[in-house]
Amino acid sequence: MEIIYKNLQENEISRELFRHFVRHQTVVKCRRKENGKWIIKDDPFIDDWSEADYKFLVSCLRNTAATGGLVYAAFCEGVLKGFVSVEPKLFGGNHRYLDLSSIHVSEDMRGKGVGTALFRAAKEWAKAHGAKKLYISAHSAVESQAFYHKMGCAEAAVYNQSHVETEPYDCQLECKVCEDDS
Repeated sequence: MEIIYKNLQENEISRELFRHFVRHQTVVKCRRKENGKWIIKDDPFIDDWSEADYKFLVSCLRNTAATGGLVYAAFCEGVLKGFVSVEPKLFGGNHRYLDLSSIHVSEDMRGKGVGTALFRAAKEWAKAHGAKKLYISAHSAVESQAFYHKMGCAEAAVYNQSHVETEPYDCQLECKVCEDDS
C-alpha cells in the first residue's frame, strides 16, 4: 500500500475530495487543564463531521491555499487519507509561531505513520517560512495528545486567545521546528 503525499492547490480542494475520508473518533478520556493543572478525565463522546463541518473545512483549506499557506495531503490509491494545513502568517512576537490549523488522518489509516509524515512536513514548511515553532490548538482526546507529545509538542508558552475562545477544551501546544531553537 503506497502513500502518495502532495501539496494541494486551492482548486483541488472540494467536498468531493473528502468523499471517502472517515473523521470518526470515539473519545473516552480527555486531557484538560483545570485550576492550572493538567488532568485526565472521562468525557465520552463521538467526534465526527457533519455536512456543515465539511463545508466549513473546505472553505478554510481553500483559503489557506489561496493565501500562501500549506495544505499537504496523503493519498492511498487516489483516495484522501490525511491532510495537514499551516497558516502563512507569523504571530506570537519572538516565539515566531505559525499556526498548524488542522491535521487529520482517516480512521482507517491511523497508526500507520501518515500523521507523523504530515506533521514532519508541516514542521519543515514552517521552518522554511521563518517560524521557530508550530502552534497547535489540539483536540483533548488522550490519543490525540499522545500523538502530539510523541511529535515533541509541549504546552504553548503564549496562548492564542482566538483559539482558546473557539475551542476552550483544546490543549494549546507548540512544537519547535528546529532542534536548536528555544
